[in-house]
Amino acid sequence: MDENIDVPQYFLCPISLQIMKDPVTTVTGITYDRESIEHWLLTAEDTTCPATNQPLPRDSDLTPNHMLRRLIQAWCIANAKNGIDRIPTPKTPLHRSTVLNLIRKLKNPVMYVDSLKKMDELANENEKNRKCMAEAGSAKAMVSFILKCFKEGKNTSLEEALRILHLTWNPCINENQQLVEDNLVLVEALRWILKRTNLENSVITKTQALIVLKKVVEVEIPSLLERLNPDFIKEMVKILQCNKLKTSQQAVKSVLQILIHMCHVGTNRMKIIEAGTVFELVEAELNQYHESKKITELIFTLLAHLCSCADGRAQFLKHPAGIAMVSKRLLRISHATDDGGLHIFALISKFSATHEVLLEMLRVGGVSKICMVIQADCADDLKKKAREILRLHFNVWRNSPCIQVYLLTWYAR
Repeated sequence: MDENIDVPQYFLCPISLQIMKDPVTTVTGITYDRESIEHWLLTAEDTTCPATNQPLPRDSDLTPNHMLRRLIQAWCIANAKNGIDRIPTPKTPLHRSTVLNLIRKLKNPVMYVDSLKKMDELANENEKNRKCMAEAGSAKAMVSFILKCFKEGKNTSLEEALRILHLTWNPCINENQQLVEDNLVLVEALRWILKRTNLENSVITKTQALIVLKKVVEVEIPSLLERLNPDFIKEMVKILQCNKLKTSQQAVKSVLQILIHMCHVGTNRMKIIEAGTVFELVEAELNQYHESKKITELIFTLLAHLCSCADGRAQFLKHPAGIAMVSKRLLRISHATDDGGLHIFALISKFSATHEVLLEMLRVGGVSKICMVIQADCADDLKKKAREILRLHFNVWRNSPCIQVYLLTWYAR
């Protein structure tokens, strides 16, 4: 834009000082650009009018200033030769009535596909649309649609329905919690989707199903989690195995989060161990089928949970590279990974420390890494765990040539 152009002052937003694209007037009578004032109302500690300091509630109505917008557009067109871009006509904000109308169309066998596509488009557009759709009951409508597909054995538009449910899910809405509380049928419907092999865009659809399943599990209804049978867990482990074939990274994250939540309830931890999960977790991390720090953190968190059981530790130690994998990851990924790795080593050192295991920890560099944790700029809780492990087996490791003697002599027997 030509710097010599004089932009009319009333075209500029009082907050951003930029030409307004979608001018709206607040209840205080001041006009702002919609994006700027909405961000102000969302983030400001004291929601007063920026220009007048008058009270301005967060849920204030914002009235579109159509006359000013047309003046700005006309001025932009007249000054196009000076490098002024035309301001496009903004979209009308989504209203609850529009969402309710789209939800009603879901019951029409002719219109439901187009309705779901439109809702998917709106949900992906912006956060304000998603909030409006959530308040209008879109989550309940999507759950009903998914259950209907499950009962009728149809898979048309499942991808859109799952994505809408994921995007508009709000756990703070009581109705949403009631949808999933003890709803084993919904879990079975999501499992049915995961087992379908003839779905269009199969990886995308199944990933969305796993994201929704994670949200269901996160509600943490013990009676529901306890009734998830071993076959359900085996299906989750199978997805981890499929990661070797480049399964969606988001799908793997969701599976790990589901299993971590399940560990907190009843006998699920033993069921997860019996499904061979420990071996698959070590394999996935050892061969780095993923490139995500978050997945590594989740793997170590889940391994720490499973190694709290004797059978879990036995499976971990049975893998020839388990100790080496944990040793390699320490001090390389994140605090969460270090915390999980040291917790695994602490459990093994305290409950499963045979002479062969201790020598293995020494041989693959595990003991060296534990000493490095004490020397490194790590959190105090990590250093405390490392010291406790060294104290437990001082007699076995003290004379090793690969360990600096002065480090070990700091800790008396």
